[in-house]
Amino acid sequence: MSAQRLSFVVACAALLVGAPACGPDFSDQALGEFSPFEPQRPNFGHESTDQAPTYQGDNAMVLEAIELYRTGNDLHKKVITRTCSPNGGVCHNQSEYPDLRTPANFLATINAPCNVQPGDWTSVDDRCEQAGDRFMMADRDAPEVEIGHVEYIPGDIQDYREAGILPEVGSPGFHVFLREPLAIDREEIWGGGRFVRTFINDQGIIEDLPYATFTTRWWILDEGRHLVGEVRNYQIDRINELNAVGIVQGDLNRNGIYGARQERPVSLLTPGSPERSYLIGRMRGTMMGQPVAGSRMPLANQPLTIPEMLALFCFVEGLPADGAWPDMSAAIDYASCSYSDDPENLNLLGEGVTWKGRVSKVLQANCGGCHGGNNPAEDLDLRSEDAYEHLFNASVQRPGLKLIEPGNPEQSYLWLKLINDESIEGYPMPYNPLTGEGSLREGELGDIQTWITNGAIRDE
Repeated sequence: MSAQRLSFVVACAALLVGAPACGPDFSDQALGEFSPFEPQRPNFGHESTDQAPTYQGDNAMVLEAIELYRTGNDLHKKVITRTCSPNGGVCHNQSEYPDLRTPANFLATINAPCNVQPGDWTSVDDRCEQAGDRFMMADRDAPEVEIGHVEYIPGDIQDYREAGILPEVGSPGFHVFLREPLAIDREEIWGGGRFVRTFINDQGIIEDLPYATFTTRWWILDEGRHLVGEVRNYQIDRINELNAVGIVQGDLNRNGIYGARQERPVSLLTPGSPERSYLIGRMRGTMMGQPVAGSRMPLANQPLTIPEMLALFCFVEGLPADGAWPDMSAAIDYASCSYSDDPENLNLLGEGVTWKGRVSKVLQANCGGCHGGNNPAEDLDLRSEDAYEHLFNASVQRPGLKLIEPGNPEQSYLWLKLINDESIEGYPMPYNPLTGEGSLREGELGDIQTWITNGAIRDE
């Protein structure tokens, strides 16, 4: 018998007679007081036994919200998913910040910063701006200065020194705009531009950490408030890496206001304060009485109804003050919610069938995504201050008809677009690019028809 086969036979015999075998011993005696790892996870899917106080009122909006959106899970599934993340890879479903596709993603917005990845800097709200990182020149005895914003403009670098000129705002290079002048009394300097950020380390100690340096020839403009770093072909990857790190810019929307120096930045969801929650502000178009930059959300889906908005307001008002994640299966406390006293005040679409009181809000909420901003479709900006006057111009598609003919809906091209009349050209309004469909609610259409019939009044 071979030695290998003999070893196998001996091992089997040992097992049969109860002798200890090779390898780990998992017997109770060997394990002793060992306790298996039991992770603590937030509760999302199981029915909670916690009961919220019973609502004693009879407001129909509150009762509807209680029936349809009883728990946080109901709110996420029936409201947030429907309006913000219905399709994978689109909008706030694995595409744009914040990702809202799961209950955990939704809860991650609690105390999270807003406008982190805005896409378009013009849509950034001052109240979302964080304190900017700081810039300094390495090996220079000059203080750090807060960064307002940065921009990389690709292109061939001109030999400014030989040409005897300075780069401009639109010149190729890496542009760094500062809040205050950098103390360098020169037009150009070769050196390392250093980027510094304040961190709180594991011990809770605040530290200033230089996290990146870009070495090149820097041109000093605007008395030291604007620097342009030359970017050669071999340095492009380095600039892309620097942008990927995510430089925190104190004036991200480039309007000269450093938001974090005006007031404490708001969060996506602020526990206990729906009025200071940016997500809600984007849905309403206003926050703390001031307009919110950017298009009202959602762009491609119906805006929230009063019961849906009430559920969201009461959920946020009831969030733990310490920012801890709540039990999503627990009932929303409508009885204690201050907004249950007057839920009609949460109406996103206004009151009164006038342009200012009702119609403008309906059209902006449903159509402002395409007909608004820097390049509105068909040159019709429904979000502009003079939108009302433009509605009495001739239609681009049907010059023989005005967009609105006061007193006559059937001769108003905008109305024909809204009801998908067979005489219109192109898509009906509002058009949902995700589904190829779109329509206002019956009540909204009725109000617009009434408004046109009564003379398309601007205000009471």
